[in-house]
Amino acid sequence: MQRITVLGATGSIGVSTLDVVARHPDRYAVYALSAHSRVDELAAQCIQFRPARAVVGSAAAADRLASLLRAAGVSTEVAWGEQALCAIASAPEVDSVMAAIVGAAGLAPTLAAARAGKKVLLANKEALVMSGQLFMDAVHASGAVLLPIDSEHNAIFQSMPQFGGKMPEVRHAPAGVAKILLTASGGPFLTRDVATLDAVTPEQACKHPNWSMGRKISVDSATMMNKGLEVIEAHWLFGAPAEQIEVVIHPQSVIHSMVSYVDGSVLAQLGNPDMRTPIAHALAYPERIESGVAQLDLTQIATLQFHQPDFDRFPCLALAFEALRAGGTAPALLNAANEVAVQAFLDRKIGFRQIDRVIGQVVDQLPHGDAHSIEAVLAQDAAARAAADACIAGLAR
Repeated sequence: MQRITVLGATGSIGVSTLDVVARHPDRYAVYALSAHSRVDELAAQCIQFRPARAVVGSAAAADRLASLLRAAGVSTEVAWGEQALCAIASAPEVDSVMAAIVGAAGLAPTLAAARAGKKVLLANKEALVMSGQLFMDAVHASGAVLLPIDSEHNAIFQSMPQFGGKMPEVRHAPAGVAKILLTASGGPFLTRDVATLDAVTPEQACKHPNWSMGRKISVDSATMMNKGLEVIEAHWLFGAPAEQIEVVIHPQSVIHSMVSYVDGSVLAQLGNPDMRTPIAHALAYPERIESGVAQLDLTQIATLQFHQPDFDRFPCLALAFEALRAGGTAPALLNAANEVAVQAFLDRKIGFRQIDRVIGQVVDQLPHGDAHSIEAVLAQDAAARAAADACIAGLAR
C-alpha cells in the first residue's frame, strides 16, 4: 500500500490523480490533501478519501474546512500555511508526493519532499524553473525518486529507457541522444491572424482545443510560455542544453514528445490527451496500471501534423530559451514576471500581447544573480514581481 500526499488536490492534476487512486484502493491510500481556497471541493475529497491531514492557504479557510469535516464526522486534521504544506510533503508516513501546486507557491513543499527522499511526482514545473540546480542536488543527495508528470516530460522519460528510473546527475543527456523533441499543441491561437492577437480576451485564451486545465496554465499554453517553462524543465530533468531541445507544434496532441537518437531512431510516446496516463505511469512505475483513459485508435486520428513554432506569434517561447541560455536566476525572473503578467491579463489590466512585453522588460531590467540558495531565488522572485507590477502600472496609464 503506497501512501500519498496530493499537493494541489482540487486542481486538474490533483483531481485526475485522485481519480486514478480511487481505481486502485488495494494499492494506494491518501495520507494528506492540500488546496489553497477551494474549501468545499477539498472537504468533499476528504470525505471520500479520509486523509489523516489536510492543508489550506489561510486560517479562515482552515476554520471552514474543519467545520465542514466535523459536520460530516470526518476526523482529518486541518492546518494552513507553507509550513504545514512542507510537513505533509515530508512526513515519515508518506511514500509518494504528487506536487501539483501551480506556480512559485509549490516550490517550498516540493523541495521539502525531495529533501525528505520521497517519490516525487513532479507536476509543478516551477520547482525546476526557479531552482533547477538546487532541486536536482536535493534529489540526488536524499536518494529521492523523481518522476515527471507533465505529459511531455513523462513521454521523454518513457522514451529514454537508458535512464533506468534515475534522472541524470550530470548536465548532459545520455550518450546516443541527438535531440529532445517537445511537442506542443499550439494552443487556441495557432492559426489566428497575429495582427488580431491584441484583441484576445481571457475567455478566448482559456479555451484550449485539447486539454482541460486551470486558467493560468491555459493562458500559458496560449502564449506558449508553458512550453518555454517545459524547455527549462527538460534541461534540468534530462541534462540537455538548450541546443539539444527542440519544440515541435503538433496540433493533435497525440504524440506527447519524442527523443531523437544519433543512429537516426526516433522514439515517441503516444496516447489520448488525458493527464491520467502520465499520472498512472508515475504512480505505478516501473509497473503499469489501468488509468481510466480510452485506448488510442490511430485509425480514427488518421492524420498527424507537425510544424515549427513561429516566434513572432509566440515570443514567450523565445524569451524562455533566452532565459535558459542566460542561466543563474534568469529563469526565476522569467517565471515570476510571467505569473504577474498572466494574472494582470486575466484581471483585464493588460492586453494579451502585453504579457510578453512585461516579461521581456523585467528580465532585461533586473540583474541575473546566482541561484546558489533558496533565499537568493526567492529574493529574485520577489524583485521580479515588484518590477512586473511597476511595468503593468505604467502600461495601464
